[in-house]
Amino acid sequence: MSWYHYLLPYDFSPLTLIAFVVVLTMYLQGLYALPAEERPGALRVFTFLLGLLLCYTVMHTRFDYYSQYMFFIHRGQHLVLHHLGPLLLVLSNPLPIMRFWARQIPGWLGPVLWPVKMAYRVLQQPLIAATLFVGLIYLWLTPELHFDAMLSRPLYWLMNWSMLLDGLLFWWLILDPRSPHTERVLGYGKRIILLVLIIPPQSALGAWILFSDSMVYDVYEVCGRAWPLAPETDQMLGGILTWIPPAMMSGIAILIVVGRMMRDDRNSAKTQQADETGEVHA
Repeated sequence: MSWYHYLLPYDFSPLTLIAFVVVLTMYLQGLYALPAEERPGALRVFTFLLGLLLCYTVMHTRFDYYSQYMFFIHRGQHLVLHHLGPLLLVLSNPLPIMRFWARQIPGWLGPVLWPVKMAYRVLQQPLIAATLFVGLIYLWLTPELHFDAMLSRPLYWLMNWSMLLDGLLFWWLILDPRSPHTERVLGYGKRIILLVLIIPPQSALGAWILFSDSMVYDVYEVCGRAWPLAPETDQMLGGILTWIPPAMMSGIAILIVVGRMMRDDRNSAKTQQADETGEVHA
């Protein structure tokens, strides 16, 4: 097989292709249309493009074939869709691009988008967001449902898209670049608490898969594996990928949030000191 065949979709999905092309086009157009002083820096642009590329790669290239026939590759796919890809997209701070396109929305679309806005506000409630983030992992790894999802194309695409969209929602809540001191966004302390709370259930699920005495996901036995890897090894690697990398990413996110909190506190202290100095001179 030539190298370029690995870049082609294993199971072509017009919806997936259109969605990624639209997002990429909107980002580049918004980037070009913004005034120079509002444009993201090169590193932020690279981070966004990398996150988008990773998500597309695991969903719509030959990688998707291996994720359907190897359990540990499937877990790597969801690690990207639910954790790494969305985290990179959010870290790129696409807020200026989002604001640019928000200004382009015609006024008459307001009532049409109202249900979407309400659903977004509900899903961004901290406890709901954390429960949904962990709950979707448990849902799609329920052995019976996982068996059906790997054999049903509509259910399979629903599984992957739900992981990606939920990842975007959760990581935006956690890594929203706006400061709680100036905007109505989740406070830093609550963000850290949520990140701590999601670690134990994810780790418990990964440990259960890793140390299970029997084969938990027999769909890969039914369909066959892409490589001659022992089923026990495949399941063991899948359990490790479900357990350790998500916990590490939560730890990294905690460090990012703590760093932002300390920077905001310093900025607030400088502002307060400047105000007090101004009052004294007045």
